[in-house]
Amino acid sequence: MFSTAKKHWVLASAAIAFVFFVITPTLPFIKRVRTSLAPSRGHETGAFRAPKLNVWADLSTEEAEDVVNFLFKKSDLNLTESSLATSHDNQIFFVEVLQPNKTDVLAYLTGSSAPPDRWARVAIMQSATEEALIVNFKVGPLPINEAAEILPLEFCYSSGRNHVANPISIQDELVAWSLSKLVEFSDITQELLGDNEDPFDPNGLSVGGRLSSVENGTMVVWVHFALSNPTGGTSTLLPQGLYTQIDASTRDSSNWKILQWYYNNVLYDTANDLRDAINAPGFKKAGRNTDGPWTETVDFSEGHADRSKPPPTMIQPTGARYHIDEEEKYVSWMGFEFFMRTSSDAGVALHDIKFNGDSVIYELGLQEALAHYAGDDPTQGGLEFMDTSFYMGRLMFELVPGYDCPAYATYLSTSYHFAEKTVVDQNSICVFEHTADYPIQRHSSTTRVSVSRNAYLVVRFVSTVWNYDYTFDYIFYLDGTIEVKVRASGFIFAAFWTGNKANEDEYGFRVHDSLASSMHDHVLNFKADLDVAGTDNTMVRLGIEPITLEYPWDDGRTKPRNTMHLVQTPVEKETGLDWARNSGEMLIVMNQNKTNDWGEKRGYRIQPGSGVGSPTHLTILNSTALGKSALWSSRDLWVLKRKDTEPRSASSLNFLDPWDPLVDFSKFVDDEDIVQEDLVIFFNLGMHHVPHSGDIPNTLMHTSSSSVMFTPFNFHNRDPSRLNSQGVQLDVEAKGTKPRYFGQTYHEGVKLKKSDLEPDLTKFGGSSGNVSWVSKLVGPVPWA
Repeated sequence: MFSTAKKHWVLASAAIAFVFFVITPTLPFIKRVRTSLAPSRGHETGAFRAPKLNVWADLSTEEAEDVVNFLFKKSDLNLTESSLATSHDNQIFFVEVLQPNKTDVLAYLTGSSAPPDRWARVAIMQSATEEALIVNFKVGPLPINEAAEILPLEFCYSSGRNHVANPISIQDELVAWSLSKLVEFSDITQELLGDNEDPFDPNGLSVGGRLSSVENGTMVVWVHFALSNPTGGTSTLLPQGLYTQIDASTRDSSNWKILQWYYNNVLYDTANDLRDAINAPGFKKAGRNTDGPWTETVDFSEGHADRSKPPPTMIQPTGARYHIDEEEKYVSWMGFEFFMRTSSDAGVALHDIKFNGDSVIYELGLQEALAHYAGDDPTQGGLEFMDTSFYMGRLMFELVPGYDCPAYATYLSTSYHFAEKTVVDQNSICVFEHTADYPIQRHSSTTRVSVSRNAYLVVRFVSTVWNYDYTFDYIFYLDGTIEVKVRASGFIFAAFWTGNKANEDEYGFRVHDSLASSMHDHVLNFKADLDVAGTDNTMVRLGIEPITLEYPWDDGRTKPRNTMHLVQTPVEKETGLDWARNSGEMLIVMNQNKTNDWGEKRGYRIQPGSGVGSPTHLTILNSTALGKSALWSSRDLWVLKRKDTEPRSASSLNFLDPWDPLVDFSKFVDDEDIVQEDLVIFFNLGMHHVPHSGDIPNTLMHTSSSSVMFTPFNFHNRDPSRLNSQGVQLDVEAKGTKPRYFGQTYHEGVKLKKSDLEPDLTKFGGSSGNVSWVSKLVGPVPWA
């Protein structure tokens, strides 16, 4: 992340991480590259085209460059080029597309109007004024011409403002000042931590910070000491148990000061108080966490004997069965159709999802990813991360073929426009079809067996937000089901274990010498703008309830009969809901005006998916750290009336002003009628994560996954997967078994190269062009 050893002083944590990962866009900028897709069997590359323009697509490099040039011509903005700017200058933060209003888009999709005008959203870091701000504008319409204008962007923020105070605009001074203090107090770190007294050693001590308070654009920060590991990134496993508090409540560093110190469960008012304690008889030192093989994520030893054989792998001998219009980011597979788009803060979202021509979901995408910790030290006690503030889209790095995704997947690039440059992350999205290890359908009788393979399509991306790697999947099944799934891996953010308290396991468990796990909640909020067979929908709670009844056919021995029945209750007002105990209630979005052939209202059910248990919401009530910045996290899901003025449940800038955030979700829930209205569901994925020894060195994905499914409910007349699945019917007769295949099967073998099974990863990263790994690593595909 940093170009010199000096910049290893602050690795990251909460807002301090934001200083380096977000406010200062120092990632290497890559020139724009063209992408190419591996050809699919049955059609030539480029032959498949989307029926409409992707009106949600991000700005092209040319559009972004035009917007930047337009902004620099506006003298009232007083902009300085980012490469020359200091923390007291105005500079462009980022430029991206401003998503069009749904009302305008629907008119275009139905053919009643032209595509909506394209506008850019621009964030300016305004630091040349007394109060540092981040200010949002809209610029357009595009392309830039004499009619283009720059206007405050306010309509999409419930606060009514287009700006937020930026208390961390002084990052350069903060780094320099903190380094000087690290030298000044080196006697303390040397005595307690055995530091080599070189604050610039990238493998020595580092410091991370947690915002203690933010008020009126100022901040107080608790910082903690840890060991650096710039190669392995294991610093979150190496806390040293020493903490100090910094008051940076003005933009003038001459007014900053060190407040308190905390060590071995004791709070000291000053550094001299800590020094006196160290020199006093009976002073007890805490242990230390040192790096070593225990933090390594891989083991290159011989290992288990059976590891000498490679595991099974998937192949795709006859080519892709899905189709992609690369230019419009449009995908078609087995009746599904949808558009993809990306944003710098939330990654990949999908639009206009249809199944067999029927509308299902207008928009599906991440809004915010929250991790909230608990503990009894100054770091863990108030630690929370709002991960879109790290700009999760920009942290979508290149996927590893054969490991992150099958080698035969189609790999696509993403691009973002920070400062005056375009950032391209190559091969950062993969699309592939996979066959599950269980069938989608089977049945046996005495003379017949039928079984259908369970194929599904996946759109996947991975966002690495410092210590955690989040893998996001949008999964499409043959029956029209859509699943949203997230898995987490990476290093836990561990706490220091002192061994001094009887209740040491109150917030976690000891996992190494002086290391404890730290309990935390992951809550990731998604938006699902459902249009089930149209925009007019109603949420229905279908209860499964016990009841005692008498039926005329019962006799005296069975009266009354204890049984169960269904109770339908429409949700009439905007509200938050939780998953029912014992799965005793189904949540179904129905179109009351559309029925199937049997007279039943067409709907889609929302339900917990294939993750570990039901998705969770935040345990903490009225979080001191979060304020009003993430109120969506208090329930499992919310059903609201959709509005153009409420496009997002959160803003990536919310954490800068948590008590008066740009987007206050509580203002969305205003008791409006929602029967047969255009509904939006804000739902949460996540889990209560209590790490244990099995999370060392890394958390494992199969134990830390969460998902929600949208499944057809009376949406069709019968199971639609009968028309698009592949399988076999076996008729068992005395003279032998007769297999009858439906859907295409394999009639001959295939020849495989080593690279079909294990891609040549020496070509990973730094490629001159973003092409599918199928052609890049394997060579010309056999079906071309």
